[in-house]
Amino acid sequence: MSFHPKIAYDATQHASKRSLAEPGAEFAFTPENLGRFDEILTRYPPERKRSAILPALYLVQRQQGYVSASAMRYLAGLLEITPAQVEDVVSYYTMFFTKPVGRFVLSVCRTLSCALNGAERVSEQISRTLGIKPGETDATGTFTFVEVECLGACDRGPVIMVNDAWHELQKPEDVPKLLADLKARGEGALSGCHHVVQQEKR
Repeated sequence: MSFHPKIAYDATQHASKRSLAEPGAEFAFTPENLGRFDEILTRYPPERKRSAILPALYLVQRQQGYVSASAMRYLAGLLEITPAQVEDVVSYYTMFFTKPVGRFVLSVCRTLSCALNGAERVSEQISRTLGIKPGETDATGTFTFVEVECLGACDRGPVIMVNDAWHELQKPEDVPKLLADLKARGEGALSGCHHVVQQEKR
């Protein structure tokens, strides 16, 4: 006799929720980016070229806007690893996108410090203004909205990372103006990282 409860087996419990990357068109670095890739490789021993995978993926994403399955296969060949190993890295880090995104990727921090300062209301206002949910891109292809974990500016929350730039101390009521300014002025509309600004003043 067993005191353990009987658990009914359900095959759907083990179904993978993994979503595969967009196949994309055949990918290859431009001559300029191939030169940059070759320069990146010089930072590592020849037998450890796989260590270049993160900067190489950034290079792919800057060229294409996202990392397609085709790009993963291409990069795997250059680094002499398997496409699965490249995909493991891409799927682990939130800064890599596996499908096309908008001109501006709005990453709203939802971790404790930002949450206590109203990050949820910032997210709600972005959703209302753009008519999209987290993980979606607006109809014009201008904005992609995602929610992320800590962006490392806990004393300046709520924080939005726009592509690789920053906007700190964001208020929900100021979201429509921020989005309009981004359309008009690009990343010049952002406040920047407080810590970087302070360092530049010294």
